[in-house]
Amino acid sequence: MSHFINVILPLPLEKHFTYSVSPAEAEFLQPGMRVAVPFGKTKIYTGFVSAVHHNDPKIYEAKPIEQILDKTPIVTPRQLKFWQWIASYYMCTEGEVLRAAVPSAFLLESETIVQLLRNAEVDEEDLTDDEFLLYEALQRQSSLKINEIIQLLDKKTVLPVINSMVEKRVVVVNQEIYEQYRPKMERYV
Repeated sequence: MSHFINVILPLPLEKHFTYSVSPAEAEFLQPGMRVAVPFGKTKIYTGFVSAVHHNDPKIYEAKPIEQILDKTPIVTPRQLKFWQWIASYYMCTEGEVLRAAVPSAFLLESETIVQLLRNAEVDEEDLTDDEFLLYEALQRQSSLKINEIIQLLDKKTVLPVINSMVEKRVVVVNQEIYEQYRPKMERYV
């Protein structure tokens, strides 16, 4: 039997998105836990699990999740219900409520910047092929975005490689912050 989760993404979209998980992941996951999920071709977002179930989506094939980010839920079921109420009362989406309610440090996106750790002593023998390829690329460039790493490694799931290199103290991961507000300008003579 297949296992699935519904995920609330921090996007202004009306519905929850369904992702496939392994039986072990389904047993571990609870509503309110964060997961890193692919969205579109190259984007990776942090979403919150809203439900664990066995109902596969009829319209599309569910993608697997990238990674489970929490060991315990950081949002309670009561807070998830409150988010639903806020979304219906203020006529917005749960994704917009999520973005407003959760500190941005909890919302990782694919504009994550990966850089070599300064003064790191790296034993190239300990690196896997993908890690070595990323290590060489970072020696030539000061930083790489997740999208660039996906193209470099020719893989859709690069988070395990990056996390392994962080654990080996080879790279450091930073967030590139974009200003959301852009004034609308109009040219006239």
